[in-house]
Amino acid sequence: MQLTVNDEGVLVEIRLPNRRHQPDWRGGSRAAKDGFRSVAAQLSEYFEGTRREFDVPLEPHGSPFELAVWQRLLQIPYGTTLSYGAIATEFAMENGARAVGRANARNPIPIVIPCHRVIGADGALVGFGGGLPLKARLLELEGALDPTLSF
Repeated sequence: MQLTVNDEGVLVEIRLPNRRHQPDWRGGSRAAKDGFRSVAAQLSEYFEGTRREFDVPLEPHGSPFELAVWQRLLQIPYGTTLSYGAIATEFAMENGARAVGRANARNPIPIVIPCHRVIGADGALVGFGGGLPLKARLLELEGALDPTLSF
Protein backbone atom coordinates (compact mmCIF):
# COMPACT_ATOMS: atom_id res chain seq x y z
CA MET A 1 0.00 0.00 0.00
CA GLN A 2 1.11 3.57 -0.57
CA LEU A 3 0.71 6.30 2.02
CA THR A 4 0.53 9.97 1.14
CA VAL A 5 1.33 12.39 3.94
CA ASN A 6 1.48 16.15 3.39
CA ASP A 7 4.23 18.51 4.60
CA GLU A 8 2.34 19.05 7.87
CA GLY A 9 2.45 15.30 8.60
CA VAL A 10 -1.26 14.79 7.93
CA LEU A 11 -2.45 11.58 6.24
CA VAL A 12 -4.09 12.46 2.93
CA GLU A 13 -4.40 9.11 1.19
CA ILE A 14 -3.86 5.38 1.42
CA ARG A 15 -3.71 3.56 -1.88
CA LEU A 16 -4.34 -0.14 -1.61
CA PRO A 17 -2.12 -2.59 -3.52
CA ASN A 18 -4.61 -3.63 -6.17
CA ARG A 19 -5.38 -0.06 -7.23
CA ARG A 20 -3.44 1.49 -10.08
CA HIS A 21 -1.50 4.50 -8.97
CA GLN A 22 1.47 6.65 -9.66
CA PRO A 23 3.95 7.41 -6.88
CA ASP A 24 3.03 10.65 -5.15
CA TRP A 25 5.73 11.91 -2.83
CA ARG A 26 4.29 15.14 -1.49
CA GLY A 27 6.02 15.29 1.84
CA GLY A 28 9.69 16.06 2.23
CA SER A 29 9.54 17.97 5.50
CA ARG A 30 10.45 16.64 8.92
CA ALA A 31 6.75 16.71 9.88
CA ALA A 32 5.90 14.66 6.77
CA LYS A 33 8.50 12.04 7.63
CA ASP A 34 7.31 11.89 11.24
CA GLY A 35 3.69 11.66 10.07
CA PHE A 36 4.56 8.88 7.66
CA ARG A 37 6.36 6.93 10.40
CA SER A 38 3.41 7.35 12.75
CA VAL A 39 0.87 6.15 10.17
CA ALA A 40 3.06 3.21 9.15
CA ALA A 41 3.58 2.19 12.79
CA GLN A 42 -0.13 2.40 13.58
CA LEU A 43 -1.07 0.39 10.48
CA SER A 44 1.48 -2.28 11.48
CA GLU A 45 -0.03 -2.43 14.96
CA TYR A 46 -3.51 -2.71 13.45
CA PHE A 47 -2.48 -5.60 11.20
CA GLU A 48 -0.78 -7.30 14.17
CA GLY A 49 -4.06 -7.05 16.09
CA THR A 50 -2.74 -4.74 18.81
CA ARG A 51 -4.38 -1.49 17.65
CA ARG A 52 -8.13 -0.89 17.40
CA GLU A 53 -8.22 2.87 16.80
CA PHE A 54 -6.01 5.23 14.84
CA ASP A 55 -4.97 8.60 16.19
CA VAL A 56 -3.28 10.23 13.25
CA PRO A 57 -4.41 13.53 11.76
CA LEU A 58 -6.46 13.08 8.58
CA GLU A 59 -7.21 15.35 5.66
CA PRO A 60 -9.50 13.53 3.23
CA HIS A 61 -10.66 15.53 0.23
CA GLY A 62 -14.23 15.12 -1.00
CA SER A 63 -17.65 16.68 -1.32
CA PRO A 64 -19.51 17.81 1.81
CA PHE A 65 -21.67 14.67 1.63
CA GLU A 66 -18.63 12.40 1.25
CA LEU A 67 -16.92 14.09 4.18
CA ALA A 68 -20.06 13.58 6.30
CA VAL A 69 -20.22 9.88 5.38
CA TRP A 70 -16.50 9.41 6.10
CA GLN A 71 -16.94 11.13 9.46
CA ARG A 72 -19.74 8.65 10.21
CA LEU A 73 -17.50 5.73 9.23
CA LEU A 74 -14.97 6.85 11.82
CA GLN A 75 -17.66 6.24 14.46
CA ILE A 76 -18.21 2.57 13.58
CA PRO A 77 -16.49 0.65 16.37
CA TYR A 78 -13.76 -1.88 15.71
CA GLY A 79 -15.23 -5.35 15.30
CA THR A 80 -18.68 -4.18 14.22
CA THR A 81 -20.39 -3.55 10.91
CA LEU A 82 -23.15 -1.28 9.68
CA SER A 83 -25.12 -1.42 6.45
CA TYR A 84 -25.12 1.18 3.70
CA GLY A 85 -28.87 1.52 4.20
CA ALA A 86 -28.54 2.11 7.93
CA ILE A 87 -26.14 4.98 7.29
CA ALA A 88 -28.47 6.40 4.64
CA THR A 89 -31.34 6.24 7.15
CA GLU A 90 -29.23 8.16 9.68
CA PHE A 91 -28.80 10.84 7.03
CA ALA A 92 -32.59 10.84 6.44
CA MET A 93 -32.05 9.62 2.88
CA GLU A 94 -34.79 7.28 1.80
CA ASN A 95 -33.27 4.86 -0.72
CA GLY A 96 -29.86 6.47 -0.17
CA ALA A 97 -27.82 3.29 0.25
CA ARG A 98 -26.25 3.70 -3.20
CA ALA A 99 -25.20 7.28 -2.47
CA VAL A 100 -23.55 6.06 0.73
CA GLY A 101 -21.90 3.30 -1.30
CA ARG A 102 -20.52 5.82 -3.79
CA ALA A 103 -19.13 7.93 -0.95
CA ASN A 104 -17.54 4.79 0.50
CA ALA A 105 -16.00 3.97 -2.87
CA ARG A 106 -14.39 7.42 -2.97
CA ASN A 107 -12.89 7.13 0.52
CA PRO A 108 -9.26 8.19 0.04
CA ILE A 109 -8.08 6.79 3.39
CA PRO A 110 -9.38 3.20 3.63
CA ILE A 111 -8.70 1.14 6.74
CA VAL A 112 -8.09 4.26 8.86
CA ILE A 113 -11.48 5.57 7.74
CA PRO A 114 -13.04 2.11 8.03
CA CYS A 115 -15.20 1.76 4.94
CA HIS A 116 -14.58 -2.01 5.13
CA ARG A 117 -16.99 -2.08 8.09
CA VAL A 118 -19.94 -1.19 5.84
CA ILE A 119 -21.83 -4.17 4.42
CA GLY A 120 -25.01 -4.95 2.54
CA ALA A 121 -28.37 -4.93 4.33
CA ASP A 122 -28.44 -8.73 4.12
CA GLY A 123 -24.99 -9.03 5.69
CA ALA A 124 -23.26 -9.60 2.36
CA LEU A 125 -19.78 -8.27 1.76
CA VAL A 126 -20.18 -5.87 -1.10
CA GLY A 127 -18.08 -3.04 -2.49
CA PHE A 128 -14.54 -2.40 -1.36
CA GLY A 129 -11.82 -0.70 -3.37
CA GLY A 130 -9.28 -3.16 -2.04
CA GLY A 131 -11.35 -6.12 -3.23
CA LEU A 132 -13.69 -8.37 -1.32
CA PRO A 133 -10.97 -10.80 -0.14
CA LEU A 134 -9.19 -7.92 1.60
CA LYS A 135 -12.47 -6.66 3.05
CA ALA A 136 -13.17 -10.13 4.41
CA ARG A 137 -9.66 -10.38 5.86
CA LEU A 138 -9.97 -6.99 7.61
CA LEU A 139 -13.33 -7.97 9.11
CA GLU A 140 -11.90 -11.34 10.20
CA LEU A 141 -8.96 -9.54 11.84
CA GLU A 142 -11.44 -7.39 13.75
CA GLY A 143 -13.60 -10.37 14.72
CA ALA A 144 -16.59 -9.06 12.78
CA LEU A 145 -16.64 -11.96 10.31
CA ASP A 146 -16.41 -15.66 10.94
CA PRO A 147 -13.33 -16.84 9.00
CA THR A 148 -15.01 -20.15 8.19
CA LEU A 149 -17.73 -18.40 6.19
CA SER A 150 -17.20 -17.77 2.52
CA PHE A 151 -18.06 -14.49 0.91
